[in-house]
Amino acid sequence: MTAELSRFKVKQGKMEAVEQWMAFLNDHMGHVLLTLDDEKMFVETIFKEERDGEAYLYWYSVQGEGGTELENSSHEVDKKHMEFWNECIDSAYGSVDMEPQVVMIQEKVRAAME
Repeated sequence: MTAELSRFKVKQGKMEAVEQWMAFLNDHMGHVLLTLDDEKMFVETIFKEERDGEAYLYWYSVQGEGGTELENSSHEVDKKHMEFWNECIDSAYGSVDMEPQVVMIQEKVRAAME
């Protein structure tokens, strides 16, 4: 099991598209949750931060081993998700991956993930 937190920079002028993207994910949550099962993604949360005139999205996830990669998904919702990603995320910035120091998950929750 892997717990991750990563920061991605939003391209200049793409905040409106980001808002549409987040609305799309929220509006299609039933389909999104089906894709998480294939990815063995137990928890995925997206946060937004605006600072110093820049916008960032943070992805927090807890994922099991051996899940399907998003890029290999046959789900339409994942294809739309990747379209928004390519439109909105600044690939030149890359990602900033935080280093977990402590992962606190109750044993009964951990057991349900296995």
